[in-house]
Amino acid sequence: MSSSTPLGDYLKARRRLVTPEDVGLPRGTRRRVPGLRREELALLAGISQDYYLRLEQGRDTNPSRQVLDALASVLALDTEATAYLYELATAPAAPAHRPGPAEQVPPGLAQLLDEMPFPAFVQGRHMDVLAANALARALSPQYRPGVNLLRAVFLDPRDRDLHQDWDRATAEAVAGLRAVAGADLEDPRLTELVDELSAASAEFRALWARQDVHHKVGGISRMRHPTVGELVLRHEKLTVNGAPGQMLVIYHADPGSSSHAALEQLARASAASPTAGLGDAVLGS
Repeated sequence: MSSSTPLGDYLKARRRLVTPEDVGLPRGTRRRVPGLRREELALLAGISQDYYLRLEQGRDTNPSRQVLDALASVLALDTEATAYLYELATAPAAPAHRPGPAEQVPPGLAQLLDEMPFPAFVQGRHMDVLAANALARALSPQYRPGVNLLRAVFLDPRDRDLHQDWDRATAEAVAGLRAVAGADLEDPRLTELVDELSAASAEFRALWARQDVHHKVGGISRMRHPTVGELVLRHEKLTVNGAPGQMLVIYHADPGSSSHAALEQLARASAASPTAGLGDAVLGS
């Protein structure tokens, strides 16, 4: 009888994503697994089949650095994914979770949001919007305190209409959530969110099962706004010092572009409809 561990689950998930062709092995005609077999991964990593089986089944939880490096190499893990593998392998037993303090947005940052000339908001470690300025709320009704962005992007059809690169946005969101969670996969808030979305969205289930891990970084977002039309925006995601897991998200457009003009139009419209000040902040989630 095997017992599941985060390390074993991660190895199994990543093994399924590596094809025989990726590592120079013949596929054959009787393969029943979507990726590598356990014995194939063990052989390529230079460890015994029995030892690898114990790792995947959670019967051995203390692999050496050499073993982890070999597995990461065969599984083609990048730097972030390899670091996550190490984190899972070295994490102590999960402590009993007690309700922690509500996430607090630094007051100075909440005030700064209102002074920014572009859409900006602060999100917490579980992707709850904690504070947002008026232009962010004008860009999307989801960018307001109390909304969980992961729940919104998978369950609210307005988000699929807004985000023209929905597949990219959802993949980044799920990989980013796992990166922030790290080895603390027993966090009750995380478990509740994952269970809810797994039951409601096949797309989320598939992405979460991949166990991709990528910290959120800047990039390009393509949107279709119901008022100002097509937008091509840069998004910057900056960690908030002193507030673990919080992130400042900023959207901006290239100067002189049609998207820049559209943001200015949106700013004028939002300024004509005054809303609560201080970044419309909520100090708890």
